[in-house]
Amino acid sequence: MTAPSPRAKVQLTNDEWRQKLTPQEFAVLRQAGTERPFTGEYTDTKTTGVYECRACGAELFRSTEKFESHCGWPSFFDPADSDAVVLRSDDSGGMHRVEVLCANCHSHLGHVFEGEGYPTPTDQRYCINSICLRLVPATG
Repeated sequence: MTAPSPRAKVQLTNDEWRQKLTPQEFAVLRQAGTERPFTGEYTDTKTTGVYECRACGAELFRSTEKFESHCGWPSFFDPADSDAVVLRSDDSGGMHRVEVLCANCHSHLGHVFEGEGYPTPTDQRYCINSICLRLVPATG
């Protein structure tokens, strides 16, 4: 399920990432942190548009795949493009999870969960930190 990923297209040093990101963004995107539940900017957003990686600007998710999971973080049932994210095994914190990374810059986004019973086409929940995303509203 989690094959080795190709090298990130965007590669910066930690110092370069620190110049580009706020301390809070750096802690989540580059150090695999997690924002507190129900505090993120996009948890309850219903705006139509595209969600980009806050670190590199790559398109990750679309509002058409966002759903209300009531878990405290924005949830999507599928990435915008199957190659938009990379999945990696994560055994930190004494549990097994699947980490979601931006395929373009390998920044940490959150985790994906399966088989939770949500009424979505994929039976997956991409649980993504708001601070990792930037919503570009649809125009027109």
